[in-house]
Amino acid sequence: MTTKKYAAEAIGTFWLTFGGCGSAVIAAGLPNVGIGYLGVALAFGLTVVTMAYAIGHISGCHLNPAVTIGLAAGGRFPANQILPYVIAQVVGGIIGGGVLYLIASGKGGFDLSSGFASNGYGEHSLGHYSMLACLIAELVLTATFLFIIMGATHGKAPAGFAPLAIGFGLTLIHLISIDVTNTSVNPARSTGVAVFAGGWAVQQLWLFWLAPIVGGLLGGTLYRWLSTEPTGVVIGTAPTT
Repeated sequence: MTTKKYAAEAIGTFWLTFGGCGSAVIAAGLPNVGIGYLGVALAFGLTVVTMAYAIGHISGCHLNPAVTIGLAAGGRFPANQILPYVIAQVVGGIIGGGVLYLIASGKGGFDLSSGFASNGYGEHSLGHYSMLACLIAELVLTATFLFIIMGATHGKAPAGFAPLAIGFGLTLIHLISIDVTNTSVNPARSTGVAVFAGGWAVQQLWLFWLAPIVGGLLGGTLYRWLSTEPTGVVIGTAPTT
């Protein structure tokens, strides 16, 4: 049923937000044994790889409004399914952020002022990058992410390897941009933690919707122009009736 696709997207986005942001909030900064930027980047990539194999056949495993919109722009996803997919992704992201908050706040000294893995620019960028620099980074990296997704799921790409290509792509994106924006390229992931961090994280959330969506549109459109061969939609194979 179609509702199962939406449930799969919510579950997958929950895992991405909880697993990726959880690694940043809980494990990244531990003295001597913390996983650091590399560990966080790998965690985000692994959430996508694991869920792509788990639910790719059900929903296509978008886990990201920018991906859903970009795939539609690339002719690989039906436009009438964009809104319910995005709603499911945002709901899953917020639940992921909520569960992470319940766990993280159980530690003495927990403080939301550290940002709770939220994305930010200016003084709230880890490296204090400007708003323009952060906008460009998010736009370009999301466009590239869509380009990778469109190619990896193409009918002539090596079968069965799309989740690895996409997961490694997201890992690389995080290695590039954690210090710039704390890496969004995903409005649902950004929203999922920002609603709990509040304050500046919510005020700056607009950029982490605008830039990834524009980037997704550009990436999907560019790949559609580059490779015009007909290919199947990225929506899974579960029954839709």
